[in-house]
Amino acid sequence: MHKLLLIFISLVSPLLAQEAHMVVEAYSGKVISAANSTKKRPVASLTKMATAMVALDWANATGTDISAHMIRVPAIVSQLGTPSPASLSPGDTLTLRDALYCALLSSDNIAALSIAHHVGSRILERRRKEGDPVFAFVAEMNKLSKAILAKNTRFVNTHGLENDPKPGYSTAADMARLSIHAMRRNAISFIVRQPSRKITVNGVSGKRTQTLRNTNELIGEEGILGIKTGTTNAAGPCLATCMDRDPLVRIKHDGSKGVTPRRLIVIVLNSPDRFGRTRKLLRDGWAYYDSWLAAGAPIKNQKREILSTPAPR
Repeated sequence: MHKLLLIFISLVSPLLAQEAHMVVEAYSGKVISAANSTKKRPVASLTKMATAMVALDWANATGTDISAHMIRVPAIVSQLGTPSPASLSPGDTLTLRDALYCALLSSDNIAALSIAHHVGSRILERRRKEGDPVFAFVAEMNKLSKAILAKNTRFVNTHGLENDPKPGYSTAADMARLSIHAMRRNAISFIVRQPSRKITVNGVSGKRTQTLRNTNELIGEEGILGIKTGTTNAAGPCLATCMDRDPLVRIKHDGSKGVTPRRLIVIVLNSPDRFGRTRKLLRDGWAYYDSWLAAGAPIKNQKREILSTPAPR
């Protein structure tokens, strides 16, 4: 393990003895609950939310059909030293959409690195530049973070493993911003709510199909839409969750209907019981939010009470 990584872990180990969390209503930005939410720390595979968003941004900008566009697993994935839930190996090809399913559903590190290598290469080609395609891709992840005001985040890779000399970091608040922005994307919100997905991989011995299982145990529970799990030794068990309830409909003074959509985002970092903890935060969060809304949604301190997450241009 790198010396700098050991130093980083020693510095943050007292912090990692504590859970960090944030609960926020996505449409209003109302912060409902938070603890240690601005402390910088590793966030494991929650990183892959940014990976998916950058890949989709590239696909949208270039008019690329993710269901047809093929990517190849590069030789550099062998450096990760981690297994692939989809049994991906160098030389395999699959659609960008299936690679996104691998990264988001089964948290496949090899799929995340393959996406970055492929899209990063195309980004460099488009800009007529040379360089490391993964580095170029990660730079876009950090640009995205700044654009949505996740200013306490620094990504160093596309998967969230702590195998870089200078480890990356984020915060519960920034992960809430990233989650809000991710769930604005139809492609991501569709992918992460699936309990399983069958994908097709073209390998050296021919075509094969494989069924991926969602690592999020909350999938299937009422209102749960995803979104991402993550676990490493440094980060501990992490979970980002999105839950919707039916919009509130009210009759205005002029007789027209007013509709208020309701969506909670819950982030828990280093929670030994991340799924149970999230269930409780959701239950308490809805009770608080609905009473706050019934009281007229009062705001005393805009900066502290509202989490701003602008949509990048």
